[in-house]
Amino acid sequence: MHPPVRLIAIDMDGTLLPTFAQAISPRNAQALRAAQQAGITVAIATGRRVAYTVPLLEGLGLRADMPLITSNGAVIRTLGGEAVDRCQLPSHVARGLCGLLRPFGVLVFTFDRPGRGELVVEDLEQAHGRIALWVAANRSAIEIVRPLEDALNDGDDPIQGMVAGGLSKMGKAERALKASEWSGSCECIKTEYPGSDLSILDLTPRGVSKGSALENLARRLGIDRKETMAIGDNWNDVDMLEWAGQGVMMGNAADDLRAMAKMHGWEQAQPNNEDGVAVVLEAAITKRAAARVELN
Repeated sequence: MHPPVRLIAIDMDGTLLPTFAQAISPRNAQALRAAQQAGITVAIATGRRVAYTVPLLEGLGLRADMPLITSNGAVIRTLGGEAVDRCQLPSHVARGLCGLLRPFGVLVFTFDRPGRGELVVEDLEQAHGRIALWVAANRSAIEIVRPLEDALNDGDDPIQGMVAGGLSKMGKAERALKASEWSGSCECIKTEYPGSDLSILDLTPRGVSKGSALENLARRLGIDRKETMAIGDNWNDVDMLEWAGQGVMMGNAADDLRAMAKMHGWEQAQPNNEDGVAVVLEAAITKRAAARVELN
């Protein structure tokens, strides 16, 4: 029997957000507020960077101290902008990854700084072809640098890299990285969208992931992993679901991920388009309230 949760980490795309949407549904937003009011710390855990995450949460009546685990764990800030933790990918590693991964797809590096240059790419036209919506949403932050290595100066390290392309090509890129001299210098975190033939490999500092960031956050808050829940739908969520004492896989996840959830004993939520997160949060709130009644 799991104890009532005190900390819940929630993925954004494919989990909290409906498919192809850029707004949180009213029921999910209400559930986030209700969970906070019930004394549960609600954290967002996303591959998005801070500036691409905060606008989705503003105006919903959420607490300013709400933790945001962004860039797949490389940066933790609060919704109100307070810095909690940050990890960086050494520039010499990033330069090595350029030479290795350039042939496979669109390569992007993210820096923890506001405005243009927060995202650096080498070929915007190539990016348009595969991740057009991402380019349109982030255009004001993108700077084009050729060659990309010129943007990666020692002492001005990025927080993460990203290479994106078709599933087959990204599979080859992942294997090339594992066989390279750089395999032990960074983490390679996969997100896949089979329906769009799109795969994203996020390249984070060594030892950094949503799971490691969630563990660090729980430690800071004095919350045990048994009292921690994680909700996600993709491969980049797996390590945080494995670390959390209570894992929840979305019903819209790919078949192999839902099979993994069964193997691990994780709960399966309703799909993202059916407010699956709200259903899980509402149940967690009810369980927490019942536990308080028993104590009294």
